[in-house]
Amino acid sequence: MEDRQKLIALLAEVNEDIDFAAETALVDDGLIDSLDMTVIIAAIDEAFDVHITTADIEPEHFNSVDAMLRLIQRHREQP
Repeated sequence: MEDRQKLIALLAEVNEDIDFAAETALVDDGLIDSLDMTVIIAAIDEAFDVHITTADIEPEHFNSVDAMLRLIQRHREQP
């Protein structure tokens, strides 16, 4: 499964009422809250075998699927 589809499926498990593929301001518009972000971070860590740090917990990293994919890719590229 492609990373984008995998991430969208993971996010749908957090909240099936949000169109994660289309939204670009998930945090800014209050569609996901801090509890959702905690669940999302844990799921990303496990599903993509990366470790999201507290320094990464910025709204711009979680406002959209594309932003989350960039964060995942950046962590994959780190030694």
